[in-house]
Amino acid sequence: MTQDEETVILRPITREDTPLIVRWRNNPAVRANFIFRKTFTDEMHLRWFSDHIEGARDAVQWIVLAQTAEEKNPRPIGSVYFRDIDRLKGRAEYGVLIGEDDARGHGYGNEIARLACIRAREELGLRTLILRVYCDNRPAIRSYEHAGFVIIQKLPLVRSTDGEEKDMYLMEKTLTQKKENPDA
Repeated sequence: MTQDEETVILRPITREDTPLIVRWRNNPAVRANFIFRKTFTDEMHLRWFSDHIEGARDAVQWIVLAQTAEEKNPRPIGSVYFRDIDRLKGRAEYGVLIGEDDARGHGYGNEIARLACIRAREELGLRTLILRVYCDNRPAIRSYEHAGFVIIQKLPLVRSTDGEEKDMYLMEKTLTQKKENPDA
C-alpha cells in the first residue's frame, strides 16, 4: 500500500456505527480470531459503548476508513480500539479487526497500527500496549511485529466462548515519546 494509492483514516466510533460493528463481529473470519465468539447483537454493542466508551471511559474505539485514489469517499473497513485503559500506569490492551472481507491482505493492518500507536501516545498518554493473538494467526502476528510489538509470553490453551482451546501469544509494545526537537 502506498500513500498515493490508499489512505487510512481513524474516526471516533458513534452509536450509529452499531450495525457495522455487529456485522463485522459476526463475520466468521473475524469471530474466529476473538476469544468471545458468541453472536454479537446491537444490544451488546450499545451496552459496551455506554459502559466503556461513554461511561467508565476505560476504552477508546475508532472506525477505520480506507480510501483509494479511485474512490471519492472513504469507506468503513474495520475498527481499532484500546480497552482496559489504566491511565495511572499508561497501559491498555490494543485490538483491531478488519471486518470487510475484501479489505484483508492489503496492508491496512500495518497502517492502522501505526496510526493507533501515535494516538495512544499523543492523545491518550499511553506508554505500553499489550495484545493477545492466536499463535496460528500468522498474518496478524506479522503485522503486529511490523508495528513493533514483541512476543512476551505464550498463553497455553486459551478457551474461547465456543469451547475451542488454542495457544495465544501475549505481545507488548513500548511507545517511545516523540522528541520535541529532532535535531537535539
